[in-house]
Amino acid sequence: MTSPQDPTSSTLGSVDAHGSDRGRGGRLGTASADVYTVTRKSRRTSFRAVWWRHALALLALAFALFPIVFIVSSAFNNAGTLSTSGLLPTRFGLRNFDALFNDAARPYWTWYKNSLIICGVATVATLVLGAAAAYAFSRLRWTGRRFGLLFILLVQMFPALLAFVALYITFATVGEVIPQIGLNTLWGLLLVYLGGAMGANIWLFKGYFDTIPKELDEAAKIDGASHARVFFTIILPLVTPILATVGILAFVGLWGEFLLASIFLTDADNQTLAVGLYATRNADQNRYFGQFVAGALLASLPVVLVYLSLQRLLIGGMTAGSVK
Repeated sequence: MTSPQDPTSSTLGSVDAHGSDRGRGGRLGTASADVYTVTRKSRRTSFRAVWWRHALALLALAFALFPIVFIVSSAFNNAGTLSTSGLLPTRFGLRNFDALFNDAARPYWTWYKNSLIICGVATVATLVLGAAAAYAFSRLRWTGRRFGLLFILLVQMFPALLAFVALYITFATVGEVIPQIGLNTLWGLLLVYLGGAMGANIWLFKGYFDTIPKELDEAAKIDGASHARVFFTIILPLVTPILATVGILAFVGLWGEFLLASIFLTDADNQTLAVGLYATRNADQNRYFGQFVAGALLASLPVVLVYLSLQRLLIGGMTAGSVK
């Protein structure tokens, strides 16, 4: 026979059980509080240790944004002079842009068109010539290949200023025979740009081409494809990131180029944006400052658009093309 359960023992058992549970819960609560306190202390200590890094980052950001804010403010300041410009426009308006577009002595849109033509054609030609030359250095085996690569690298070590006098004399002589590509012509300046666009670009292209398996070329040649067909239908679609990278670098470099353009282009109707805006500022730095900053603000739009549209490919091309 089973004896009835003692109510006292069950009550004590339940009390002990609850007591032990409450004790365990108390210990867990204390441990959680200790962990929270330690976490707060560690965060406070780490912030005290690196606060100066955040301060330097904010200082660098302010230093980088100051000229941008100043230019935008001056462009929309109707006062239009350097002495009245500041971080905030005192007389907000579009008078500087109206004066820039209607200045007969300074054809801004003609300069804009000239810059777009030169940079666009030179960028496309740079990509075609550089990619074709890099394909020959990367995929083909011929006598003088290694010497050619080293010679291209060696030529890049000499400053470009050393060639300015020779280029000027050369194109002055060529202009007497073929005026269309002589001095003070867009096509003459374009030829000069293309002559100096091969060196570093070939090395960038070659580094990326070397990462593509050569088995693709061999398979295509077995099917009867020529070198030209392999290059245009197989290689170029696979090297889109490096094409975008070199294209951006070429376009941005030519868009802001000033030294050669100022030497070759003297007439106002043949000048580029860099030369024309410099002439505007140099005519009267205080009086035409509003037109200058308004033109500079509009001149930055193509570069920003190119970067925003190709930034994803730019990152891939710079990282993948630097190593084999």
